[in-house]
Amino acid sequence: MSLCKSAAYSAASILAALMLSLPAQAGVSEKEAARLGQDLTPIGAERAGNADGTIPEWTGGLQDIPSNVSYTEGQHLEDPFADDKVQFTITADNADQYASKLTPGQLAMLKKYGNYKMDVYPTRRSCAFPEVAYEATKQNAINASLAEGGNGVQNALLGFPFPMPQEGVEVVWNHNLRYRGHKLTRQFAALAPTENNEFTPIVVQDQVVFPYADPSKTSMDQLDNISLMYLQTVIAPARRAGEVILVHDTINQVKGPRKAWSYNPGSRRVRRAPTIAYDNPQSYAEGMATSDNFDLFNGSPDRYTWDLKGKSEKYVAYNSYKLSSPDVTYDQIANTSGHINQDLVRYELHRVWEVDAKLREGHRHVYERRVNYFDEDSWTISAAELYDSRGQLWRVQEGHMIQYYNLPGCWNASEVIYDLTAGRYVIQGLKNQEPMMNFKADELTEEQFTPAAIRRIATR
Repeated sequence: MSLCKSAAYSAASILAALMLSLPAQAGVSEKEAARLGQDLTPIGAERAGNADGTIPEWTGGLQDIPSNVSYTEGQHLEDPFADDKVQFTITADNADQYASKLTPGQLAMLKKYGNYKMDVYPTRRSCAFPEVAYEATKQNAINASLAEGGNGVQNALLGFPFPMPQEGVEVVWNHNLRYRGHKLTRQFAALAPTENNEFTPIVVQDQVVFPYADPSKTSMDQLDNISLMYLQTVIAPARRAGEVILVHDTINQVKGPRKAWSYNPGSRRVRRAPTIAYDNPQSYAEGMATSDNFDLFNGSPDRYTWDLKGKSEKYVAYNSYKLSSPDVTYDQIANTSGHINQDLVRYELHRVWEVDAKLREGHRHVYERRVNYFDEDSWTISAAELYDSRGQLWRVQEGHMIQYYNLPGCWNASEVIYDLTAGRYVIQGLKNQEPMMNFKADELTEEQFTPAAIRRIATR
């Protein structure tokens, strides 16, 4: 049974636990928090649409299976907006007309690739989350606070910690701790095509437990400072099959940093893996992405200052069911040199929070600056620009949002990073030819996410 419908842990019981266990008035006032679910959505977005109606009012999103789709447990999600038509197309020729609603990264892609385009559709505010997450978010708004230096979160549970953010780093923590259910399994492919569109998919299986979203927890103290436990096993190609990584991400980085381990079939040893963090290369991105590029950003924010620039309207990839369809092959996605097949990408006008991150003095990272755009309806990073040490735009990130109406929850179904220097890209998170995500992986236990568990996997 999905978390939002669980009889065992109702929204009321979570709310009562939070009120009893967390100190009051660490965040905004109760009067301010009362705006959540009123003029603001339950997670802090503006409920109203924009002045010209191109962004509609949020009316609850897709809380359940839409009536116009057919869905059975375990199948891929059908597009509830399949009948929508393209309103207009942005190309290099007319980009200036829409420049105020394009990111610098999108403008760079339009300038670099003559065949790059953006098909813009009607805006559908489809994002929704369970009532239990909404109730927890309201209490987090009152009680949550940042740890020293912004390097962690205190006194929050299950919901978004800072639905009414005052600092850029609070928005980052909303992204890192956003609701994605409690336990899930998935299988996805990553593609890194050559200039000739040749690629070998790297296919991995994931198992994830989010202790932070455990509905049985009544205090952050019960989490042992762990927000998520992540176990990934490579299953293809054969030359890499059996590689395993295990990650424990922490909520309060001041109390303790991320812990990670890896297993390589060649050495047959489990080793600590401190390199699975920051700017160390991703293992399947062919040098075009760093560890903290996964999920557009993950891990500790401690190497940057995060400047909250405010909110603006941008065209972002949204309701990307077409790109995620099992009827679309990986060859169809990667059939164009330099970028994915833009015929498959749907863009919509949404409000995003802009956060400008600059490298702290005395710290190192290959990205001197990174500008992130967080979707207001989900706190998920929709797009980003990554700058090198010379201040030049180097890489462009794009997330492909969908509403998982079977959970419910809202985040990127896949993500792409374009290397403007190399003229190549890597796209990951693709599940078109893989089994659909399982949000009811109740068989998972936290005891399975240990170095000893990796050894057991390795000897199967």
